[in-house]
Amino acid sequence: MDRTALAEFLRRRREELQPQDVGLPVGLRRRAPGLRREEVASLAAMSTDYYTRLEQRRGPQPSVQMLTSLARALRLSDQERDYLFRTAGHNAPTSLAAADHVAPALLRVMDRLEDTPALILSALGEPLVQNRMAVALFGERTAYTGLRRYDAYRWFTEPSSRRIYPEDDHDRQGRALVSSLRAAYGSMGPKSRAGELVRALRRESAEFAAVWDRHEVAKRFADHKTIVHPEVGPIELDCQALFTEDQSQSLLVLTAAPRSEAEERLKLLAVLGPADTR
Repeated sequence: MDRTALAEFLRRRREELQPQDVGLPVGLRRRAPGLRREEVASLAAMSTDYYTRLEQRRGPQPSVQMLTSLARALRLSDQERDYLFRTAGHNAPTSLAAADHVAPALLRVMDRLEDTPALILSALGEPLVQNRMAVALFGERTAYTGLRRYDAYRWFTEPSSRRIYPEDDHDRQGRALVSSLRAAYGSMGPKSRAGELVRALRRESAEFAAVWDRHEVAKRFADHKTIVHPEVGPIELDCQALFTEDQSQSLLVLTAAPRSEAEERLKLLAVLGPADTR
Protein backbone atom coordinates (compact mmCIF):
# COMPACT_ATOMS: atom_id res chain seq x y z
CA MET A 1 0.00 0.00 0.00
CA ASP A 2 1.46 3.36 -1.09
CA ARG A 3 -0.13 5.69 1.46
CA THR A 4 1.39 8.84 -0.02
CA ALA A 5 0.23 8.12 -3.58
CA LEU A 6 -3.20 7.04 -2.36
CA ALA A 7 -3.65 10.18 -0.24
CA GLU A 8 -2.57 12.53 -3.03
CA PHE A 9 -4.76 10.80 -5.59
CA LEU A 10 -7.85 10.95 -3.37
CA ARG A 11 -7.26 14.61 -2.51
CA ARG A 12 -6.74 15.70 -6.11
CA ARG A 13 -9.77 13.82 -7.40
CA ARG A 14 -11.89 15.28 -4.60
CA GLU A 15 -10.74 18.81 -5.40
CA GLU A 16 -11.50 18.36 -9.11
CA LEU A 17 -15.15 17.50 -8.46
CA GLN A 18 -17.84 20.12 -7.97
CA PRO A 19 -21.07 19.52 -5.99
CA GLN A 20 -23.18 19.59 -9.16
CA ASP A 21 -20.94 16.85 -10.63
CA VAL A 22 -22.24 14.38 -8.05
CA GLY A 23 -25.81 15.61 -7.67
CA LEU A 24 -25.26 17.76 -4.58
CA PRO A 25 -26.63 21.29 -4.18
CA VAL A 26 -24.06 24.03 -4.75
CA GLY A 27 -25.04 25.90 -1.58
CA LEU A 28 -23.03 28.75 -0.14
CA ARG A 29 -19.69 29.92 -1.51
CA ARG A 30 -16.90 27.50 -0.69
CA ARG A 31 -13.51 28.50 0.65
CA ALA A 32 -11.72 25.44 -0.79
CA PRO A 33 -11.98 23.90 -4.28
CA GLY A 34 -13.98 20.79 -4.98
CA LEU A 35 -15.95 18.61 -2.62
CA ARG A 36 -15.57 18.56 1.14
CA ARG A 37 -14.20 15.45 2.79
CA GLU A 38 -17.47 14.80 4.56
CA GLU A 39 -19.30 14.91 1.22
CA VAL A 40 -17.04 12.27 -0.31
CA ALA A 41 -17.38 10.15 2.81
CA SER A 42 -21.17 10.38 2.65
CA LEU A 43 -21.22 9.45 -1.05
CA ALA A 44 -18.99 6.45 -0.30
CA ALA A 45 -21.05 5.38 2.76
CA MET A 46 -18.09 5.61 5.15
CA SER A 47 -17.28 7.79 8.15
CA THR A 48 -15.68 11.18 7.63
CA ASP A 49 -12.96 10.21 10.10
CA TYR A 50 -12.08 7.10 8.09
CA TYR A 51 -11.86 9.03 4.82
CA THR A 52 -9.89 11.87 6.44
CA ARG A 53 -7.29 9.42 7.73
CA LEU A 54 -6.82 8.05 4.21
CA GLU A 55 -6.11 11.53 2.89
CA GLN A 56 -3.74 12.15 5.80
CA ARG A 57 -1.69 8.99 5.04
CA ARG A 58 -2.53 7.36 8.35
CA GLY A 59 -5.52 5.19 7.56
CA PRO A 60 -5.66 1.38 7.48
CA GLN A 61 -5.59 -0.46 4.18
CA PRO A 62 -9.05 -0.05 2.60
CA SER A 63 -10.96 -3.17 1.69
CA VAL A 64 -12.03 -3.96 -1.86
CA GLN A 65 -15.57 -2.95 -0.92
CA MET A 66 -14.36 0.42 0.41
CA LEU A 67 -12.34 1.05 -2.74
CA THR A 68 -15.31 0.21 -4.93
CA SER A 69 -17.41 2.72 -3.00
CA LEU A 70 -14.71 5.37 -3.28
CA ALA A 71 -14.33 4.82 -7.02
CA ARG A 72 -18.07 5.33 -7.42
CA ALA A 73 -18.19 8.40 -5.16
CA LEU A 74 -15.29 10.08 -6.98
CA ARG A 75 -16.68 9.17 -10.43
CA LEU A 76 -13.46 7.42 -11.45
CA SER A 77 -12.86 6.05 -14.92
CA ASP A 78 -11.88 2.38 -15.32
CA GLN A 79 -8.18 3.32 -15.49
CA GLU A 80 -8.44 5.57 -12.44
CA ARG A 81 -10.28 2.83 -10.54
CA ASP A 82 -7.51 0.33 -11.32
CA TYR A 83 -4.88 2.85 -10.15
CA LEU A 84 -6.82 3.39 -6.92
CA PHE A 85 -6.83 -0.35 -6.23
CA ARG A 86 -3.11 -0.77 -6.93
CA THR A 87 -1.99 2.17 -4.78
CA ALA A 88 -4.11 0.74 -1.95
CA GLY A 89 -2.23 -2.55 -2.22
CA HIS A 90 -4.83 -4.59 -4.11
CA ASN A 91 -4.79 -6.10 -7.56
CA ALA A 92 -6.88 -4.34 -10.18
CA PRO A 93 -10.44 -5.72 -10.14
CA THR A 94 -11.15 -8.92 -12.01
CA SER A 95 -13.83 -8.84 -14.69
CA LEU A 96 -16.41 -9.90 -12.10
CA ALA A 97 -15.44 -7.24 -9.58
CA ALA A 98 -15.11 -4.63 -12.30
CA ALA A 99 -18.77 -5.18 -13.17
CA ASP A 100 -19.62 -3.47 -9.86
CA HIS A 101 -17.95 -0.27 -11.03
CA VAL A 102 -20.69 2.07 -12.23
CA ALA A 103 -20.10 3.85 -15.54
CA PRO A 104 -19.26 7.51 -14.70
CA ALA A 105 -21.19 8.75 -17.75
CA LEU A 106 -24.41 7.17 -16.45
CA LEU A 107 -23.76 8.55 -12.98
CA ARG A 108 -23.36 12.06 -14.37
CA VAL A 109 -26.73 11.83 -16.08
CA MET A 110 -28.44 10.37 -13.00
CA ASP A 111 -26.95 13.08 -10.77
CA ARG A 112 -28.99 15.65 -12.71
CA LEU A 113 -32.28 13.84 -12.24
CA GLU A 114 -33.67 15.12 -8.96
CA ASP A 115 -37.45 14.98 -9.35
CA THR A 116 -37.92 11.65 -11.13
CA PRO A 117 -36.94 8.08 -10.18
CA ALA A 118 -33.75 6.81 -11.82
CA LEU A 119 -31.51 3.82 -11.17
CA ILE A 120 -28.52 2.18 -12.80
CA LEU A 121 -28.74 -1.55 -13.49
CA SER A 122 -26.20 -4.19 -14.44
CA ALA A 123 -26.75 -6.46 -17.44
CA LEU A 124 -28.33 -8.94 -15.03
CA GLY A 125 -30.87 -6.43 -13.75
CA GLU A 126 -28.95 -5.84 -10.52
CA PRO A 127 -29.61 -2.36 -9.09
CA LEU A 128 -26.21 -0.69 -8.66
CA VAL A 129 -27.22 2.87 -7.76
CA GLN A 130 -30.56 4.56 -7.04
CA ASN A 131 -31.33 8.23 -6.75
CA ARG A 132 -33.44 9.57 -3.90
CA MET A 133 -36.71 9.29 -5.86
CA ALA A 134 -36.00 5.69 -6.89
CA VAL A 135 -35.48 4.77 -3.25
CA ALA A 136 -38.79 6.46 -2.41
CA LEU A 137 -40.53 4.48 -5.16
CA PHE A 138 -38.89 1.03 -4.89
CA GLY A 139 -37.28 1.03 -1.48
CA GLU A 140 -33.53 0.53 -1.02
CA ARG A 141 -32.66 -2.24 -3.47
CA THR A 142 -28.87 -1.92 -3.52
CA ALA A 143 -28.37 -3.32 -0.01
CA TYR A 144 -29.23 -6.94 -0.87
CA THR A 145 -26.40 -9.49 -0.82
CA GLY A 146 -25.70 -12.74 -2.65
CA LEU A 147 -28.18 -13.89 -5.26
CA ARG A 148 -30.85 -11.67 -3.71
CA ARG A 149 -29.11 -8.73 -5.38
CA TYR A 150 -30.77 -9.75 -8.63
CA ASP A 151 -34.37 -8.80 -9.33
CA ALA A 152 -34.97 -12.04 -11.24
CA TYR A 153 -33.89 -14.16 -8.29
CA ARG A 154 -36.17 -12.41 -5.82
CA TRP A 155 -39.06 -12.44 -8.32
CA PHE A 156 -39.07 -16.23 -8.55
CA THR A 157 -38.08 -17.11 -4.98
CA GLU A 158 -39.80 -14.40 -2.89
CA PRO A 159 -43.47 -13.92 -3.84
CA SER A 160 -43.69 -10.71 -1.81
CA SER A 161 -41.31 -9.02 -4.28
CA ARG A 162 -44.11 -9.05 -6.88
CA ARG A 163 -46.41 -6.75 -4.92
CA ILE A 164 -44.86 -3.74 -6.60
CA TYR A 165 -46.61 -4.66 -9.86
CA PRO A 166 -50.35 -5.22 -10.47
CA GLU A 167 -51.28 -8.88 -10.36
CA ASP A 168 -52.44 -8.92 -13.98
CA ASP A 169 -48.94 -7.78 -15.02
CA HIS A 170 -47.02 -10.52 -13.18
CA ASP A 171 -46.83 -12.91 -16.13
CA ARG A 172 -45.47 -10.26 -18.50
CA GLN A 173 -43.00 -8.97 -15.94
CA GLY A 174 -41.70 -12.47 -15.15
CA ARG A 175 -41.19 -13.26 -18.83
CA ALA A 176 -39.41 -9.93 -19.35
CA LEU A 177 -36.99 -10.68 -16.51
CA VAL A 178 -36.22 -14.13 -17.88
CA SER A 179 -35.79 -12.96 -21.49
CA SER A 180 -33.34 -10.27 -20.32
CA LEU A 181 -31.46 -12.85 -18.26
CA ARG A 182 -31.22 -15.14 -21.28
CA ALA A 183 -29.76 -12.29 -23.34
CA ALA A 184 -27.13 -11.74 -20.63
CA TYR A 185 -26.49 -15.48 -20.38
CA GLY A 186 -25.90 -15.65 -24.10
CA SER A 187 -23.23 -12.95 -24.00
CA MET A 188 -21.62 -13.83 -20.66
CA GLY A 189 -21.62 -17.62 -20.89
CA PRO A 190 -22.50 -20.48 -18.52
CA LYS A 191 -19.48 -19.93 -16.23
CA SER A 192 -20.43 -16.32 -15.51
CA ARG A 193 -22.66 -14.73 -12.87
CA ALA A 194 -25.50 -15.19 -15.32
CA GLY A 195 -24.83 -18.93 -15.42
CA GLU A 196 -24.71 -19.13 -11.63
CA LEU A 197 -28.01 -17.28 -11.39
CA VAL A 198 -29.71 -19.48 -13.98
CA ARG A 199 -28.56 -22.71 -12.30
CA ALA A 200 -29.78 -21.52 -8.90
CA LEU A 201 -33.17 -20.48 -10.26
CA ARG A 202 -33.68 -23.72 -12.16
CA ARG A 203 -33.06 -25.62 -8.92
CA GLU A 204 -35.33 -23.44 -6.79
CA SER A 205 -38.20 -22.43 -9.05
CA ALA A 206 -40.24 -24.67 -11.33
CA GLU A 207 -41.94 -21.54 -12.64
CA PHE A 208 -38.61 -20.06 -13.69
CA ALA A 209 -37.57 -23.32 -15.36
CA ALA A 210 -40.78 -23.35 -17.42
CA VAL A 211 -40.32 -19.75 -18.56
CA TRP A 212 -36.60 -20.32 -19.23
CA ASP A 213 -37.44 -23.22 -21.51
CA ARG A 214 -39.41 -20.84 -23.76
CA HIS A 215 -36.04 -19.55 -25.03
CA GLU A 216 -37.31 -15.99 -25.30
CA VAL A 217 -34.48 -13.49 -25.69
CA ALA A 218 -34.80 -9.72 -25.28
CA LYS A 219 -32.98 -6.85 -23.67
CA ARG A 220 -35.67 -4.28 -23.21
CA PHE A 221 -37.78 -2.41 -20.74
CA ALA A 222 -41.50 -1.85 -21.08
CA ASP A 223 -42.27 1.65 -22.36
CA HIS A 224 -45.11 1.99 -19.86
CA LYS A 225 -45.69 0.30 -16.52
CA THR A 226 -47.67 0.66 -13.33
CA ILE A 227 -45.84 0.58 -10.00
CA VAL A 228 -47.92 -0.16 -6.92
CA HIS A 229 -46.54 1.85 -4.00
CA PRO A 230 -47.57 0.62 -0.53
CA GLU A 231 -48.62 4.11 0.63
CA VAL A 232 -49.72 6.15 -2.39
CA GLY A 233 -51.10 3.33 -4.55
CA PRO A 234 -50.61 2.66 -8.28
CA ILE A 235 -48.45 5.08 -10.27
CA GLU A 236 -48.44 4.96 -14.09
CA LEU A 237 -44.97 5.72 -15.40
CA ASP A 238 -43.16 5.85 -18.73
CA CYS A 239 -39.75 4.17 -18.88
CA GLN A 240 -36.65 5.03 -20.86
CA ALA A 241 -33.32 3.21 -20.74
CA LEU A 242 -29.90 4.59 -21.64
CA PHE A 243 -27.23 1.93 -22.19
CA THR A 244 -23.45 2.11 -22.00
CA GLU A 245 -21.64 1.46 -25.26
CA ASP A 246 -20.86 -2.14 -24.29
CA GLN A 247 -24.44 -2.70 -23.09
CA SER A 248 -23.16 -3.84 -19.68
CA GLN A 249 -25.11 -1.22 -17.70
CA SER A 250 -28.22 0.85 -18.19
CA LEU A 251 -29.76 3.94 -16.67
CA LEU A 252 -33.51 3.45 -16.22
CA VAL A 253 -35.55 6.64 -15.88
CA LEU A 254 -39.23 6.62 -14.93
CA THR A 255 -41.34 9.69 -15.66
CA ALA A 256 -44.97 10.65 -15.16
CA ALA A 257 -47.10 12.49 -17.72
CA PRO A 258 -47.25 16.25 -17.02
CA ARG A 259 -50.16 17.40 -14.84
CA SER A 260 -51.28 13.80 -14.31
CA GLU A 261 -52.35 12.04 -11.12
CA ALA A 262 -49.12 10.03 -11.36
CA GLU A 263 -47.06 13.23 -11.30
CA GLU A 264 -48.86 14.32 -8.11
CA ARG A 265 -48.17 10.96 -6.53
CA LEU A 266 -44.47 11.25 -7.36
CA LYS A 267 -44.43 14.63 -5.66
CA LEU A 268 -46.01 13.03 -2.60
CA LEU A 269 -43.34 10.30 -2.65
CA ALA A 270 -40.65 12.97 -2.51
CA VAL A 271 -42.11 14.02 0.83
CA LEU A 272 -42.80 10.54 2.22
CA GLY A 273 -39.29 9.22 1.62
CA PRO A 274 -38.12 5.59 1.18
CA ALA A 275 -40.70 2.92 0.50
CA ASP A 276 -41.03 -0.17 2.68
CA THR A 277 -41.26 -2.92 0.05
CA ARG A 278 -40.40 -5.86 2.28
